[in-house]
Amino acid sequence: MSDLQRRQLLQSALLAGVSTLGLSGLARAQEQRRFEPRAGEWRSFEVTTTVTLRDAQGDATVWLPVPSLDTPWQRTLDTSWTSNGGELSLSADGDTGAKLLVGRFKAGGPAPSVVLTTRIQTQNRSVDWAARPTGPAPDPADLRRWIAPSELISTDGIVRKVAQQIVSGARNDREKVQRIYDWVVVSTYREPKVRGCGVGDIKTMLETNNLSGKCADINALFVGLCRAAGIPARDIYGVRLVPSAFGYRELGANPASLKGAQHCRAEVYLKEHGWVAMDPADVTKVMRQETPEWIKDAGHPLVVPVRKALFGSWEGNWMGYNSASDLKLPGAKQAKLGFFMYPQAEVAGVARDPYAPDDFSYQITAKELKA
Repeated sequence: MSDLQRRQLLQSALLAGVSTLGLSGLARAQEQRRFEPRAGEWRSFEVTTTVTLRDAQGDATVWLPVPSLDTPWQRTLDTSWTSNGGELSLSADGDTGAKLLVGRFKAGGPAPSVVLTTRIQTQNRSVDWAARPTGPAPDPADLRRWIAPSELISTDGIVRKVAQQIVSGARNDREKVQRIYDWVVVSTYREPKVRGCGVGDIKTMLETNNLSGKCADINALFVGLCRAAGIPARDIYGVRLVPSAFGYRELGANPASLKGAQHCRAEVYLKEHGWVAMDPADVTKVMRQETPEWIKDAGHPLVVPVRKALFGSWEGNWMGYNSASDLKLPGAKQAKLGFFMYPQAEVAGVARDPYAPDDFSYQITAKELKA
């Protein structure tokens, strides 16, 4: 029996286990942990990123992600910035459309400092499975873009083989995505020791059978398997802003300090529903970190509500930056970025570590604005 077959048997057993939990016990658990994001009122936030490059000996450059999304669930109201003498400019990547603030500083001055302030509005996002999308049809070229591979999210070889095994016999694209989503939830697990949000090299994950990681690994695997099955999919890279209103501690953030609050979500394009929200990585985060004990049963009463909800919805306590991959920072010495949701900097051509904010150094904060 192959590893994939064993995982599929495990998945079937876990799904069957949900029905044996007892209706009254499951109902009580779901009442305690009700997770049902619904689109509604817009929330307004002011998000501030402050960078001060310590011990900068030489010319320095800072690149900060700026929200580039204008969607039914997020819109930017205003963006402003200041510095202590650097040359600042707002730029956009010509290929991906990702916006970024670029700050350039000459050697010999005070420690380079940049403050980026963005006011945005977000709302909960959910799909009405009984409805059909309205508005103009998507650009076929745009959909083809989100089936194509990137450097880290490959779609051939073992990725395609696993995807085809998972979706074999599925009747439509929604059923294919559901199978991939369930497979990812059951087969992967969150590894808190991974730095940052992970790497996202899904081919290596499958080849080594090491399916652990964080959101940039787990959601990338979901996206890659969807693409390999012919379904447009993409990661959206961003940052959590405030605590969750739905009872899960691990799905929120402390607005006074958002260092380490970066999180990528995913979405897929379904023919009858348009772009739909997904986040299997956050299901695995709840399983691993919501309680002191690692929950390894995807049918656990604590997991069932969030597992169901994050197939088609997400909470508006998060800000997306972009969906960029293979991004070359303008003027950077370093190689292309697999994704762009952390501040980046180089001093004398040497990159600062974005996963060490206190050494970098930077801070991100958020403030919810009254209506």
